[in-house]
Amino acid sequence: FTGVDYVKLYKDLAVNDNIEIYLTNNPEKIVERCKEVLIANIHDREYLRDTFQRLGAKNVYTIGDILNQSVDGSGFNEKYGLYGSNLATETSVKLFPRNSQDFVENLQTKLKDKYNKDIEVMIYGDGAFKDPVGKIWELADPIVSPGYTKGLEGTPNEIKIKYIADTELSHLKGEEASEAIRNKISEKDSNLVGNQASEGTTPRQITDLLGSLADLTSGSGDKGTPIVLIQGYFDNYATE
Repeated sequence: FTGVDYVKLYKDLAVNDNIEIYLTNNPEKIVERCKEVLIANIHDREYLRDTFQRLGAKNVYTIGDILNQSVDGSGFNEKYGLYGSNLATETSVKLFPRNSQDFVENLQTKLKDKYNKDIEVMIYGDGAFKDPVGKIWELADPIVSPGYTKGLEGTPNEIKIKYIADTELSHLKGEEASEAIRNKISEKDSNLVGNQASEGTTPRQITDLLGSLADLTSGSGDKGTPIVLIQGYFDNYATE
């Protein structure tokens, strides 16, 4: 999709052709070739670390072990290292945010003081979705949100309106059906896990949902949107 030849890109980094490239998804084949491994995989990095160590690799690191502390006054991310970083210039990178929790809580307090509004705040990076055409996994960060306020914890607690309407409320029509659905929503249990009424809803973390929405809105190209304001997310069909 990008038109970049990544094999050539990496080979061009060689000095006197000192880079050999082997393509495999088999950790055993990798350990046959080299006993020192640097893992760049993101979401299965700890699994792969354990796998390579079990297979006898001598030194196993992830890129989270690079710049996880300051080097000669450089920036660092103690938790994620180079994970979530972006190229800034030819000789520098922007690291994944740190001190994020303090930032969002302080910003929430300032917004409350200035506008007397209770506003939830989160820092987001990549959205948690996969492109259905190119099969590209968008989430190239270690997590969607490194910092968010307390009201964004957990997963949505929703009933499947279509399921309810097609089963126990199938005999109702028009406004009578609408009112019955609103009552169902208002009277739902505080925890619908395992309840058939929630069947067909996909359990995701609220921050993953909102981070994906924000990422799709702002994009990473020409839009240049630094802040995304989301309104009405916690409203539902029963909200007056």
